[in-house]
Amino acid sequence: MADTPEMSDVSAFLAVARAGGFREASRLGNTSASALSDAVRRLEAQLGIRLLNRTTRAVVPTDAGRGLMERIGPAFGEIGAALEHVRSFDGRAAGTLRLNVPASAARLVLPAIVPGFLAAYPDIRLEIDTDESLIDVIAAGYDAGIRYDERLAQDMIAVPIGPRLQRYGLGASPAYLNTHGHPQHPRDLLAHNCIRSRFAGRPAMAWEFEKDGETLVVEPNGQLLVRAGDATELGIRAAISGAGILALFEDWLRPHFASGELLPVLEPWWLSFSGPFLYYPERRLMPAPLRAFVDYIKTNRPG
Repeated sequence: MADTPEMSDVSAFLAVARAGGFREASRLGNTSASALSDAVRRLEAQLGIRLLNRTTRAVVPTDAGRGLMERIGPAFGEIGAALEHVRSFDGRAAGTLRLNVPASAARLVLPAIVPGFLAAYPDIRLEIDTDESLIDVIAAGYDAGIRYDERLAQDMIAVPIGPRLQRYGLGASPAYLNTHGHPQHPRDLLAHNCIRSRFAGRPAMAWEFEKDGETLVVEPNGQLLVRAGDATELGIRAAISGAGILALFEDWLRPHFASGELLPVLEPWWLSFSGPFLYYPERRLMPAPLRAFVDYIKTNRPG
């Protein structure tokens, strides 16, 4: 019978696969890249199969590596949760909480939550990554994520976080509107230069409107298309410079309305939608940092 692989070697493989490279896994885990490389090499030798394809540009799991991640990832998550549960018996929540969130949540939701949470739990380390894609955040090594209800997996627990009602607004610079006129109806946007956005690998987003029970979907035209999240600030700066009309979260636009850099466009037609949720898998043992965060946001909900 072959020797059973060391759990530390299996853990090293998971860390490297999730991080997408030895250097990043080393940074996240405070472990040397050479030690991680040695551990993965030992594991591959014991199993007799390559788990990671290594190039100068990327480290990507093989089919066998992906299969191993899918099988042992949840088990290691339960082990980590069990250890955090034991640690919590000393009366304090401690450890690392990793969240995967869209840029809108990092900008509009978390600033009102994070400082108070960190002050309440000084032994918790909070790591936040922004991501707009529909990834499996648990398989990627996160404890939880923030998404809107239309993008939530059905097998997750969802807890409201942040404002429960938001709006998507439109704004343009005074110079642009003085030159090109103020749209009076969403259909008028078809004659304007509109700054659009899209998620990675997906088409540009249509613009939706509602007023007095009437709903409209418009596919506007424009010279500039930006990636949602990553290039949102570029879209804002372009709109302020007079490049066109921008659609974005109302709360993101409000400071620029207040400064006069942008003016609201078609405000009576702005679409309202429900706010975001913190989501995570149902577990018998929830990691102590995640439990503390869930309890905190339930206790400190707005309104």
